[in-house]
Amino acid sequence: MGAARLRPGVGERLRTGMVIPAHPLALDAQRRLDVRRQAALTRYYLAAGAGGVAVGVHTTQFGIRDPGVDLLEPVLRLAARTVEAADPAGRTLKVAGVLGPTPQALREAALAADLGYDLGLVSLGGLHALDDAALVEHVRRVSEVLPVMGFYLQPAVGGRPLGFSFWRRLADLPGVAAIKLAPFDRYATVDVVRAVAFSDRAGEIALLTGNDDSWVVDLLTPFRFTVRGQPVRLRITGGLLGQWAVWTRRAVEVLAAIHRVSAPPGAAVPQELLALGAAFTEANAALFDPSHGFRGSIAGIHEVLRRQGLLAGRWCLDPEEDLSPGQMEEIDRVLAAHPELQDDDFVAAHRDEWLEASG
Repeated sequence: MGAARLRPGVGERLRTGMVIPAHPLALDAQRRLDVRRQAALTRYYLAAGAGGVAVGVHTTQFGIRDPGVDLLEPVLRLAARTVEAADPAGRTLKVAGVLGPTPQALREAALAADLGYDLGLVSLGGLHALDDAALVEHVRRVSEVLPVMGFYLQPAVGGRPLGFSFWRRLADLPGVAAIKLAPFDRYATVDVVRAVAFSDRAGEIALLTGNDDSWVVDLLTPFRFTVRGQPVRLRITGGLLGQWAVWTRRAVEVLAAIHRVSAPPGAAVPQELLALGAAFTEANAALFDPSHGFRGSIAGIHEVLRRQGLLAGRWCLDPEEDLSPGQMEEIDRVLAAHPELQDDDFVAAHRDEWLEASG
């Protein structure tokens, strides 16, 4: 059985670069799926200019898979249906989170493929007993069902260190179309890009930032390596981020500005973009709660969406999951300090139509 194939044009659009928000889960006060607001969020991302959405990932809450919750299929189906209604031309990419041991991952990939998803973001969290060879084989088998986006997940939230040799072998898999780099570690980020540079598939694999703490720097950086005596230049051209679940319109605008200044090789980087990057890092610290081991990251995203009127509350599937002590004050502070990061006016102008269209 060979590798699953991308739809025509998908690989090129991925390599060109786009904003892909990690889609949250809209719940009501009884912690049941709020279909109206869930679909409204999808409409917001598309209206903001996102090139795709990622569903069933950490921001969507892994608990959607738990027995008794059983929301993986309904949430994937709702997002696919909403995207297809809003974008009948099919240019929007649909990415499904895929996790667990190989039998579970294969079931999830098959479900996503049946629902029309383009890629599976394959999490290797929880597979710590597998060595590098077994992990590569795991990804290869998933890629026979659904094209794969590899995923370097930071160890602080369940990932593990994965070195150059692992990513070099993964990049050689024909079913790997993209890699999301989210180790929150500059050394590890360079390891992945270098591994792709040494692969014969360097020109085929899209590199996406998942480093919510430094995404502007990732996108501004030209990576240069010498491979078998020849210069190779690579760029991270887009991203898939939980940070982009909020203020998506601004993320699209900033990515476009980065692409404009990155087009001429050797072009100077405007100081304003670097300043924006630092501001986004500061804001991400408030939203993602690294000072408490990222415990409040989902609730932090929900709080911003609640203030914008897209969510009715911060509710998570786990009643114990909420903002950490002091996190609300930090969110208040960064919202007051950095209005330039926000898209509140855009949301306010269109929120009602997104909610009404979703009803």
